[in-house]
Amino acid sequence: MYYASFGILAVILHLIINHNLVKMGRKGGPNDPRERYRQFLFAVLVFYITDLLWGYLVESRIRPLAYADTFLFFALMALSVLLWTRYVVAYLGKDGAFAAVLRTAGWGIFTFVLLALFVNFFFPVIYMFTDDTEYMPCFGRYILLIVQFLLFIMISVYSFVVAGRSERSDKIHYMAIGMSGGVMAVLIVVQTLFPFAPFYTIGCLIANCVIHIFVEEDQKKMQHQITADARKEKERYSQIAASLADDYDAIYYINIETGKFLEISASEKYRNMQVPQSGDDFYTETRKNVIRYVHPDDRVFAESMYYKDTIKENLERRGTYSYKYRVMIGDEARYFRFVVKLSDDGDHFVLCNKDIQDTITAETALIEKQKANVTFAQIAESLASNYDVIYYVDARTGEYVGYTSKNIFGELKVDESGDDFFEDSKKTAGMLIHPQDRERMFTVIDRDYLLTTLERRKQFEFQYRLIVNDHVQHTRLTVRKSSDHTHLIIGVENIEDEVRKEKEHLRALNTEKELARRDELTGVKNKTAFTELEKTIQESIDNGACDNPFAIAVCDLNDLKKINDTKGHKAGDDYIIASAKLMCGVFDHSPIFRIGGDEFAIFLTGDDFDQRKELLERLRSTVRSNLEKREGPVIAAGIAEYDVFGNESIYDIVDRADHLMYEDKRELKGQ
Repeated sequence: MYYASFGILAVILHLIINHNLVKMGRKGGPNDPRERYRQFLFAVLVFYITDLLWGYLVESRIRPLAYADTFLFFALMALSVLLWTRYVVAYLGKDGAFAAVLRTAGWGIFTFVLLALFVNFFFPVIYMFTDDTEYMPCFGRYILLIVQFLLFIMISVYSFVVAGRSERSDKIHYMAIGMSGGVMAVLIVVQTLFPFAPFYTIGCLIANCVIHIFVEEDQKKMQHQITADARKEKERYSQIAASLADDYDAIYYINIETGKFLEISASEKYRNMQVPQSGDDFYTETRKNVIRYVHPDDRVFAESMYYKDTIKENLERRGTYSYKYRVMIGDEARYFRFVVKLSDDGDHFVLCNKDIQDTITAETALIEKQKANVTFAQIAESLASNYDVIYYVDARTGEYVGYTSKNIFGELKVDESGDDFFEDSKKTAGMLIHPQDRERMFTVIDRDYLLTTLERRKQFEFQYRLIVNDHVQHTRLTVRKSSDHTHLIIGVENIEDEVRKEKEHLRALNTEKELARRDELTGVKNKTAFTELEKTIQESIDNGACDNPFAIAVCDLNDLKKINDTKGHKAGDDYIIASAKLMCGVFDHSPIFRIGGDEFAIFLTGDDFDQRKELLERLRSTVRSNLEKREGPVIAAGIAEYDVFGNESIYDIVDRADHLMYEDKRELKGQ
């Protein structure tokens, strides 16, 4: 236990002296001096534990374990020498012949010991144990100690010589290595003379203490220097910060290349946001803060401004530049302006930011006031040739003013100005609008509906009917945004003559084209007529004039080919005619088109559109009955509605209906 007590003491002192480094996680790269030193400390710690166990195992006469522990003892001794030489090279921060010699010596000793230990299994060259577990050192052990002695003497002499010619931190570095190497050399000599005493362990502990003292002193001086430099740098710009503090909420001083930054001024409001006041990577840190504090709609732009290459390019091109975006202060989005200016040394830049929300709000109010002073009559008169009545409506408040060039409301008095256009229009609609159009008008004359619609279109139109002096009058409402997007310009016009002429024109066209657009077999409309319908509807959608709801049904006849093949084409024609009659009987208010040999399409509006689900179920009920009785047409069908807000074409609607039809067809075949 006498021998083991030195090992226990070494372990305890080792952990006390180096507890911060031993428990520290990995920091820096593999060549970082602190990381190399930490690796060396772990190897020495395990070496101490192996050494103290050796004393116990030898005294206890446990021969196999004593042999294995001695093997680990020499292996860890060689590993600690290797890691110590690697640490010395990293600690001195030098490269050249001396560093190459150290690396070679460390690896040479490590390799020599591993080979010798391997040979020792077959022939004792380093150590052996007698039958009664008595330890016997061999010649290889002395060779190992002599080589280490020479290595440490060489390192010690070289380090003291270089330390005498060095200044500042280099002098401290070389003195630490020189003293630790000298201690190890002396204790190795003593260990050689007294093989059963733990002098090598004592030497490692003393050398470690020497290095620890110098390393800690070095770290303190470096930290002191860093703190002094930071204080000096902050003082250097304190006068600038003081002069700019009233103009900006925060000022930062940033190194362009490294990204190291320092806050040199900040308002109380900005400090409450808990943005870091200093750091080593301004670019990464600021992009993180963008995600935390910037308004979601501005994050992509804000993040793009905080890359090193972007800032360097802007500074090289302009020297000083600015930009703005919204920052979330609590639940409020406020605009901030950011000014970036290159410093005089060319290596740094200054970033200043300022809350400009109040300024922007004041400017916006001024602009609104100026716009309000524009004579509305001048605007209205320029549009009077297109509209009978024009309204200029504030999109936020609903406040409006109107101009009437021609009275289209009969004897009813309609306000030409007010505080809420939408509410006043709904009251008027109850007295003027045709009952069948009234509900739709209530939907259209809604601020949210109009603003949402105008996000997708430049202009919105809605046709409806007025009851003026007991007569129906067709009227068109046209809505568009003002150029500043803060007001709505709403025009109302009497289109009675336009509708009458259109009806006359359609009657003439229908008379000429009706026969050319009829299917000879069934009497329903043909594919040409359906193609024209698709084109007409798509034009209305493209022009933003398709406001009335509609749906398309696609139908397909089951087993027509089988009937033609087994019963002949006459039976197939009868089957097509019977199918057409069934569809006409169900959808008796909607045009039906034969668009292929066994395919039909149905255009549903008005009452048929409102009852589309009931009509589809009625058709399917008849088909199921025919399927059970094994007589009568079996028709698969699918219906798709036009979505006003869906931004889809007529062809998309037909495709959706076609897809639903095929699903129904699969179900029918399964039955």
